[in-house]
Amino acid sequence: MKKDLLATPVLLLIFNRPDLTKEVFETVRKVRPLELYVAADGARDDHPDDAEKCLRARDIVNQVDWNCRVETLFREENLGCRVAIGSAIDWFFGRVEEGIILEDDCIPSESFFWFCEELLEKYRYDQRIMQISGNNYLFGKKQFKESYYFSKLNGCWGWATWKRAWRYYQEGLNTFEKFEEEKQIYNYFENKKVAEWMMSYLEDAAKPGCSIWSAQWSYALIVNNGLCISPAINLVQNVGFGESATHGKNKSFNFYSGFKHQEMGEIVHPPFVLPDREADDLYFEIIKKTDPRLFCENKLKQIIKKKIISGKMKDRIKSILKK
Repeated sequence: MKKDLLATPVLLLIFNRPDLTKEVFETVRKVRPLELYVAADGARDDHPDDAEKCLRARDIVNQVDWNCRVETLFREENLGCRVAIGSAIDWFFGRVEEGIILEDDCIPSESFFWFCEELLEKYRYDQRIMQISGNNYLFGKKQFKESYYFSKLNGCWGWATWKRAWRYYQEGLNTFEKFEEEKQIYNYFENKKVAEWMMSYLEDAAKPGCSIWSAQWSYALIVNNGLCISPAINLVQNVGFGESATHGKNKSFNFYSGFKHQEMGEIVHPPFVLPDREADDLYFEIIKKTDPRLFCENKLKQIIKKKIISGKMKDRIKSILKK
């Protein structure tokens, strides 16, 4: 699958983690993209170390040593995750028609880039497909005859898309009130538990002060009945969980760091463009064990069943679960 130069533009989203940025950059250097876009949020005023760390991370553009067009979007002020990432991707697709997007903690295999490039071309005009993901966390519980499958559960730890799809992104979820009122989520997800889990994220994302950006992108796929391509093996390792993470601070997320990236050979395409419900259900079983929204809920349910609390407290816990 390996080629000489990557024709597909790459967007690298960075902030204040120079060491991780360097790791990701080294994988980008191996495929030598002809176009590299680097976007960085500004330092936070209440974090004294940010300014120096941000400068060190940004210095990565000076290490481009191949024939490459480099463009940068370096923010002077801190916009926060939601605005900084959303606007950076807007900026990227204001210049390109399709591309690969990597955050500073997502370390891909070399074949991830070629996988994205081939599928960006294959599905360039297929409105059903809105994203190409680099992740697979199924533990080999499902064997695939082809190199990828179609999913309704998208992940953004190393991914690619087209300008034609990104145009549906709504930072403020402008249509969410009607979407929620009409319970449209159940028209997309057959699995009720998956639908309720996703709605909890969308409800948070609809709040003005929320720093989430990826739920808005999931919403774009949902309301347009879009599909995500997921590889049969894991192509990107996320190593950014822990205290330095914006949203992945909970120890349960460390589970994903254990999935090393793998190399993929020749791509075998599926014969049908249909979502793989079995694969999505298996993935959701993994999510239930790692997402605090779900495993904390399960613990509360277990407490109720053991009958070790008073009736009033039991009623209180039930009311929390309903919310």
